[in-house]
Amino acid sequence: MELNEQNLQQLATYLGQTLSPDPAIRRPAEKFLESIERNENYSLLLLNLLDNNAVELPYRISAAITFKNFVKRNWKPDEDGNSHVSEKDRAAVRQLIVELMLRSPEQVQRQLSDAISVIGRCDFPARWPNLIGDLTARFSSGDFHVINGILRTAHSLFERYRYEFKSNELWTEIKFVLDNFAKPLTELFVATMALAEQHATNAAALKVIVSSLVLICELFYSLNYQDLPEYFEDNMETWMPRFLQLLELDNKLLQTEDEEEAGPLEQLRTQICDNVALYAQKYDEEFGPYLPRFVQSVWKLLASTGMQLVSNAIQFLSCVVERPHYKGIFEGDGVLSQICEKIIVPNMEFRVSDEELFEDNPQEYIRRDVEGSDVDTRRRAACDLVKSLSRLFEQRITQEFSQYVQVMLAKAAENRTANWKHKDAAIYLVTSLAAKGSTQKHGVTQTSSLVNLDDFYQAQILPELQDQQLLQSLVLTAVYLSDQQLTQSLVLKADAIKYVMAFRSQLRPDLVRASLPYLAGLLRSPSVVVHSYAAMAIEKLLMVRAADKTPLLQSQHVAPLAKELLTNLVFVFSQPASQENEYAMKAVMRTCSALQEAAIPHLGELLPTLTTILAQVSKNPSKPHFNHYLFETLALSIRVVCKSQPAAVATFEGVLFPHFQTILQQDVQEFVPYVFQLLSVMLELQTAVPEPYQALLPHILAPVLWEKTGNVPPLVRFIAGCVRRDPQAIIRIDKLPALLGVFQKLIASRANDHHGFTIVSALFESLPEAAMEQYTRQLFQLMFQRLTSSKTVKFVKSLLVFFFLFAHLRGGQKLIDVIDNIQAKMFGMVVERLVVTEAQKISGTQDKLICTAGMVNLLCDTPALLDGPYSQYWAPILQALIGLFELPEAEDAHFVDVDESQGYQAAFSQLLFAPPPIHDPLKAISCRME
Repeated sequence: MELNEQNLQQLATYLGQTLSPDPAIRRPAEKFLESIERNENYSLLLLNLLDNNAVELPYRISAAITFKNFVKRNWKPDEDGNSHVSEKDRAAVRQLIVELMLRSPEQVQRQLSDAISVIGRCDFPARWPNLIGDLTARFSSGDFHVINGILRTAHSLFERYRYEFKSNELWTEIKFVLDNFAKPLTELFVATMALAEQHATNAAALKVIVSSLVLICELFYSLNYQDLPEYFEDNMETWMPRFLQLLELDNKLLQTEDEEEAGPLEQLRTQICDNVALYAQKYDEEFGPYLPRFVQSVWKLLASTGMQLVSNAIQFLSCVVERPHYKGIFEGDGVLSQICEKIIVPNMEFRVSDEELFEDNPQEYIRRDVEGSDVDTRRRAACDLVKSLSRLFEQRITQEFSQYVQVMLAKAAENRTANWKHKDAAIYLVTSLAAKGSTQKHGVTQTSSLVNLDDFYQAQILPELQDQQLLQSLVLTAVYLSDQQLTQSLVLKADAIKYVMAFRSQLRPDLVRASLPYLAGLLRSPSVVVHSYAAMAIEKLLMVRAADKTPLLQSQHVAPLAKELLTNLVFVFSQPASQENEYAMKAVMRTCSALQEAAIPHLGELLPTLTTILAQVSKNPSKPHFNHYLFETLALSIRVVCKSQPAAVATFEGVLFPHFQTILQQDVQEFVPYVFQLLSVMLELQTAVPEPYQALLPHILAPVLWEKTGNVPPLVRFIAGCVRRDPQAIIRIDKLPALLGVFQKLIASRANDHHGFTIVSALFESLPEAAMEQYTRQLFQLMFQRLTSSKTVKFVKSLLVFFFLFAHLRGGQKLIDVIDNIQAKMFGMVVERLVVTEAQKISGTQDKLICTAGMVNLLCDTPALLDGPYSQYWAPILQALIGLFELPEAEDAHFVDVDESQGYQAAFSQLLFAPPPIHDPLKAISCRME
């Protein structure tokens, strides 16, 4: 693409179309831009466009976003080391982008700042050593638009130091950054503090200056996270007194009028609390002299500041409590009582902002309350402080807080409507006191012996679950959700459900089982939070194992409730804000899994709902988790029904094929991998390849489908299924050369080479020897070329398994002849460099059986090894055979969390309930011989 006015105008037109709300205009424009983004000068055209002041700002912002996404997709070389941006373009972008970012409007500046961060992760510092110098040179400009742009860029570039694993490469980079950035940052911090004092009465200037201080403090956190740098240790006296000064700063111009919304000063104090918490936690010896003063300052702030600062300030205190040598700070008379009365209990109370979030933004409420959102909350921080205190003062804390629990419960009992928030806080406090350890998968795993969970459940939690009369009347009368009585009832029900969820592995099994009917009823709640929590709880309860490792809730426990459970879960999807409720869909999936064959009578009503939902979400896939659970449920339904009724696969085909056809025709990229997984499941239930499946073969061999990484595994599975069931069809439609072309493409890829071996193994196993004979030498050459150019452990293991399969299929002598035909005496090198050294690395029962069969053929039925030119390798091959070993069996799929399964990733989401079949070529060959 040339850098000319015509191309700039065309690019602007398509960018404008991507802003259209009409999908018919927007999606073609997006596809066009994606099709040309790897052309040379594309990135430079975008930069020219967003730098043009004559172009309207929305178009410039669109260009900036498009550029950022282009960089994310293409700047980093792919897994095979291929770069999709020319070196000329890379150099030009690096030369232009910093200056362009600094002079751009803020909306554009932020996008370019993120793009610089992505480029920096690939190129900095080795290929972009002058980046830091280009940034810090502008610190002295005095222009805070420029300075904040630099700071934001540096923050996005260095923020990854907070979570990356330690390595020599990372530490070398951090040292380079510290050598070039730490001193200018410190000088900027001192100068900015002086400006803050100078402009203390200028509200507009002060807010800009404080925004710079926030970014400086965030950079301080990132640069100090991995280890205490020598520079910052030497300059602690520069930083720490100023941090204290900012914590104690009380300027009314910076205060926010919204008690719950953090203003500039609260944001600054929040980050300072994070910084000193980091030092208290990791560098307490060096930080020790400063800590008491910070504790005092933070303590004073907690009674009068905004929500975000409170949570971070409490977390700082939690860090201090966790260090045993600071125990004395909290042992004074009345200290624990003050902490409970003035910090913990007030911050556990359900506030107006919580109520608004519960009603108006339930998804955010759920994320903060149970999903561990990145947004810290008062309540979570208060719970963490209780847990930290309990580690040092368990008995005293339990006794002290138990009194408050009793008082709060008594007040709630006196007047439930007026004092319901006391019970809400009491439940939170009991949960904090009781929980000593937890995991996402199992809930609370360790509890305090001083709290009786079962008694509290029966006295306080069960009545909330049982009382569903108000709920039923609300469903019938559709009472408005802001009614006070309704709100208190719904919040307490959400609390009760969460208690069951949290302690599902600790409560008595009979109590857990007895809660299931109540949870099923609460699915009909009009509150998104309540019915989402109920669905979440049902799904998690079905994952609990009893002491003997069997499911706590087995099919016989769930079956009597199956109709109500599934009906109410489906009802959730009819609620206005829950048409794509991922928790409900996950519960549907887990319920069907728990029921197994007992689910069959209910699928006649469930499947039409699922297919209707599929048709709807296919138009605009927006919730990946919901979509994944939907396809998991469909896969599970197929497996459960067809296990006992094989002929039912035709019914599923009739129901699903029209939707699959629409998805494929409209190229709904998010769903194509799922469709081919389900097609493969249905194909694998049959002995032949029905015509509709055969008709797909020519289309799926089109190169465009194979460009999407996520399509590769399911397409390979589908092709292998077709080849093994009807190998003659490949010859009939003359697609063998095309299939071998796919193999050639896949084997050249480090990421997908093992999929190439799946195809070629199926071909050699299923097709007549004569059909493959003309291609055999060329295929082996391709394998050896890849071995020479890019040897990886994965490739070598796949290659060896294929060699031994070939030996089993065609005989050991044929394997030797093919290899030696490529290069004389080459088989000896294969044995010495691959078989002897690498065979013991082969894992997986099936692969080991294949290798065993192939090695036995070589050892027992190969003249060249028995008494021929390769006889010296007989013993080494036997030793390699002895070295094979077994691996443990995989876990039952029902107890694997879909989100934690290895297949669930951005490029390809493996359906847990549609696992690829374990194909045994040895058994298949034996059956054909019989």
